[in-house]
Amino acid sequence: MRRFKFARLSISAVGLALALSGCVTTPPAGTTATGGEAQRPRPTSPPPMTVPTPAPSARPGAFIPPRVMNLPGVEGVIGSNAAALTTVFGTPRLQVREGDALKLQFTGEACVLDVYLYPLTQGAEPTATYVDARRASDGLDVDRASCVAALRR
Repeated sequence: MRRFKFARLSISAVGLALALSGCVTTPPAGTTATGGEAQRPRPTSPPPMTVPTPAPSARPGAFIPPRVMNLPGVEGVIGSNAAALTTVFGTPRLQVREGDALKLQFTGEACVLDVYLYPLTQGAEPTATYVDARRASDGLDVDRASCVAALRR
């Protein structure tokens, strides 16, 4: 019984020592152990800043043609404008416009279909260039072509 108390006290003492050792601080750089300031050189000007430069081919405001998805089963969707998609899938649940791009979201029991429309040339009407599909219940990805087929009217 006595050994147990001694071991318990020893473990407590070691734990306390470790806890207190985290409280010990070292003086900051440039000071002395007694707290006085040591002389250190002061910079005369701030260090030079490096500014990232944009890629030479990307001019601000320049038109960048979109990549067009090429996937079996979505041929009737890719290349369609918003009016044609509404005829096929009905009224979109969500319509988001950002700049010259448009996102239409169509939903059904089987899935949620997001269709992204971008102009193929500067000033052209946006057409579907990409689709994404997921289950409505939990948001997990589903086959895009199957979702397109399930949502067609």
